[in-house]
Amino acid sequence: MENGLSLTLDHIFSSLFELSPEVILSIGILLVIVVGLVKKDHAITTLLTLLIFSFSFLFVLSDLDTLQQPLLLFQGMLRKDTFSLYLSALVDAAGILTVLMSWRNQREQSHLQEYYALIITVALGAHLLVMSTNFVMVFLSLELISISSYVLTGFSFDKKGAEGSLKYFLFGSVASAVMLYGISLFYGFTGTLEFLSEEFLKNLAGNITPLFFIAGLMVVSGFLYKLAAAPLHPWAPDVYEASPMPVVAFFSTVPKLAGIGVLTRFAMTLKMADQSYDWQSILSVIAILSLTIGNFSALLQKNTKRLMAYSSIAQAGFLLIGVVAFLPQGIHFMLFYATVYVAMNFVVFIYLQYFEKNGFVTIAEFEGIGKTFLWPCVFLLIGFVSLTGLPPTGGFTAKLFIFSSLWDAYQLSGKNILLWLLIFGLLNTVVSLFYYLRIPYYAFIKNRSINITTNILAFENLFGLVLVLLILLFFFSPGLLMGWINKITFVSVIRFPLSVIG
Repeated sequence: MENGLSLTLDHIFSSLFELSPEVILSIGILLVIVVGLVKKDHAITTLLTLLIFSFSFLFVLSDLDTLQQPLLLFQGMLRKDTFSLYLSALVDAAGILTVLMSWRNQREQSHLQEYYALIITVALGAHLLVMSTNFVMVFLSLELISISSYVLTGFSFDKKGAEGSLKYFLFGSVASAVMLYGISLFYGFTGTLEFLSEEFLKNLAGNITPLFFIAGLMVVSGFLYKLAAAPLHPWAPDVYEASPMPVVAFFSTVPKLAGIGVLTRFAMTLKMADQSYDWQSILSVIAILSLTIGNFSALLQKNTKRLMAYSSIAQAGFLLIGVVAFLPQGIHFMLFYATVYVAMNFVVFIYLQYFEKNGFVTIAEFEGIGKTFLWPCVFLLIGFVSLTGLPPTGGFTAKLFIFSSLWDAYQLSGKNILLWLLIFGLLNTVVSLFYYLRIPYYAFIKNRSINITTNILAFENLFGLVLVLLILLFFFSPGLLMGWINKITFVSVIRFPLSVIG
């Protein structure tokens, strides 16, 4: 018995050693709270959070460069591979950008140490979710993200923030309960919670019934909720409008990256286990709904945060296209799109935050400010052009890639739904042009006299310039990023034994 306990402890410590970025984030949560209690200095707390995310990011990149083959950690609860590492790197990058955005508001933000601790907690949950291969770990990771997000939504400390936080909590609780019931059904079918294992596939193959289809939809609904994809999207506009701008930027990227990562693994498993239900067509319909609802609803918005909420719903549809293709290059192109999405989303939000502080909350209030705020409006224009998917920006390259993978999938399978998804994707790209360019239109084309003096914009312009250069680089030299992404191997099913740590 002592020998067995010793082996278990050795396995745990070996697994922890392989989770260096997650350990850094976990310790970082405690450090931020303790330092915030001891030293009431906003700058120190912000700098410490920035260092925590930076160290985690560097450790993830180191693992991404040295990892030779996938590793199973904690008795197969987590799977460390290049796919999960790449998404974790994007999560940390988004965390760094969020802290930089928050830097401008740190003197106005109360409870700063709790704020940053929650930001790190969401990132930690995202790290764990993209590595999860066990339904219990999936649920725990999702709840780690969700509960922290509910609190972050109310960090504006006003009535609207409290209302948005409550709506987010109620909707998230229902989504989690539905997903958990679906998980219990899968456990009843297979007798295992390891959804990437051969045992799961083997036992599931003999239980393909309508109840299995319902269970699959229930679990997928939990992931769609994190993606803010239709029809699990109604929470997004109210939550985005109620939250502080850095939190909105964070919500629009990190939970979406985590959701698309775990959904990709689970969708591949469903496709391999079940030939009687066409999961490719089901996810295609979800992508079409997300694109259509997100883009057409955005046309009606007057508030900038609500516009970006519906933009986020539409962008979830584009990310799903990479998954729907069910091809290796489709997953690679989805990762490329996710990378560009992080850059172009933050370049938009950093300037929306600046304009919000100057009283520009609705789209009509941007009228005639292009001359007064020239460079912010120019960088904002480039961000919106990239979100639309027009050249010469990385958004164009990203959409070209995922549409090409969808076309390849259509040629291989001949499914009409894939062709319809391609057509709807192209048409919705045109529709998005009409709302993404509304703010630049009001800023540069509409004329009115304004008596606003510009504050110092050195930080925002440096922040925007770096991201804009990245967006342009992704257009002119996409091979620099695709060279990294093409090294990522994605295996949807684990065949035990497989490099189990310990």
